[in-house]
Amino acid sequence: MSNSSPIASYDALIIGAGFSGMYQLHALRDRLGLKALVLEAGSGVGGTWYWNRYPGARCDSESHSYNYTFSKELLAEWRWSERYPEQPEILRYLNHVADRFDLKRDIRFDSRVTGARYDEAANLWHVTTEKGDHYSAQFLITAVGCLSTANVPKIPGLEEFAGDWYHTGQWPHGGVDFTGKRVGQIGTGSTGIQAVPVIAAQAGHLTVFQRTANYSVPAHNAPLTPEFQAWLDSNREEVVQTMRSTPNGHPFTIAERKVFDVDAEERERIYEAAWAKGGLQFRASFQDLLVDKTANDTASEFIKRKIRGIVKDPRKAAILSDIDHPYAAKRPPIDTHYFEAYNRPNVDVVNLREEPIERITPTGIKTSARDYPLDIIVFATGFDAMTGPLLRLNIQGAGGQSLAEAWAAGPRNYLGLQVAGFPNLFTITGPGSPSVLCNMPIAIEQHVEWITGCIDAMRKRGLRRIETTEEAMEGWVAEVNRAADATLLPQAKHSWYLGANVPGKPRVFMPYAGGMAHYRRICDQVAAKGYEGFVLSD
Repeated sequence: MSNSSPIASYDALIIGAGFSGMYQLHALRDRLGLKALVLEAGSGVGGTWYWNRYPGARCDSESHSYNYTFSKELLAEWRWSERYPEQPEILRYLNHVADRFDLKRDIRFDSRVTGARYDEAANLWHVTTEKGDHYSAQFLITAVGCLSTANVPKIPGLEEFAGDWYHTGQWPHGGVDFTGKRVGQIGTGSTGIQAVPVIAAQAGHLTVFQRTANYSVPAHNAPLTPEFQAWLDSNREEVVQTMRSTPNGHPFTIAERKVFDVDAEERERIYEAAWAKGGLQFRASFQDLLVDKTANDTASEFIKRKIRGIVKDPRKAAILSDIDHPYAAKRPPIDTHYFEAYNRPNVDVVNLREEPIERITPTGIKTSARDYPLDIIVFATGFDAMTGPLLRLNIQGAGGQSLAEAWAAGPRNYLGLQVAGFPNLFTITGPGSPSVLCNMPIAIEQHVEWITGCIDAMRKRGLRRIETTEEAMEGWVAEVNRAADATLLPQAKHSWYLGANVPGKPRVFMPYAGGMAHYRRICDQVAAKGYEGFVLSD
């Protein structure tokens, strides 16, 4: 790491200016009075919502829950327009927050971090950027998000493709014109499911290359009515309390009934009502959907029947409903006319399990069965999730050990917050925390407030260094595995929760499946016991 540039010193450096980094800056600077700085690779705030501008990019949490809850004034003054807001509206919200709390003056944009090294003698983190800037701080806090490192599959021949190709996570800010084009989309996860109907409406022809068939429930998106806004204004505190007390951080509770507490006719009625309502609340229809495979089968079969009823072509319907994992064992998408898009004459689907891609040619994609001529390829292939954004920061802890070395066999940490050997480094919504299994703003706020409380307690006691122990990490890794194994989540062997979408990545279930409310209690107990599992020193 070069030391040629002048060093700018801070109490805390924060990497990333999305939901996490913005709130962490506000909490440290405006509540604790620390000298804090955010380093952001993009040219504006927003994090994932700055980069993800692909067709159909939209939140899958309901808008009235997808916001900060730390300020009653902020909650009262912002009005969402739709049940599920699009990327431009979310980005406007985050800019509104940044301006309201005067955050941008302490954010350095266009500052991609290329290295972070812990200086043990000085108890400082030294951070460098792509531009050659050099910063130091006592505390380093990563707010890089869980889904910010695009995963472009290494398919032979991509560099020879004569057309244009794009990854949904690195979309051109000026958009892409698909008019009259022959488009191939690889991937049918949440992103791909959002993109298909929008691309299909514009493209000359769209061919969707599907490796893994996926469930999806309709979003039934619509403008928010004045009546709903009035209800929300009157019930805001109750909504926030529900989000903070439920396993997934959403503004609804999970039904207490179990699948076989009711007969088949009543069960069908419950599923039909949930389908008509739409959204992620479908999985809250019964208490045991994620822990009992037989119970889950009833929801799985219901959705597969819906797919076969919507898609008119029996061949397409068979491909799209040939789903090999329990419902919600992978991230459960919601959609706006996704399956209906396959009824368009200009949309087709290719089953990559029957005819895998062999290579990309100058004129398109070649599978084992045939050539598909294309003008544009869209990779909706997801992200190197959770660990990828952290590993690309090139973090070196005590003794020069890299985070990549520490996590060679998969991520190991305590509470998703700290790694042994990396003092004063905090990871907001890191692997081992509920993060991606939750409504993210709720998980983010909990982590930011815990980190802020920890730093405040350290400063009041005159302590300057905090580091978790190997024993605490081992205990937490065991708890993460226990929580996952108590559910059906690990049964989706190709899930990005396991890192299975990235060749060579260790297969480890990364998020904490014990629920946000339970996790919050654990973290609160750790703090109440003087930060049990951490070593604090001056």
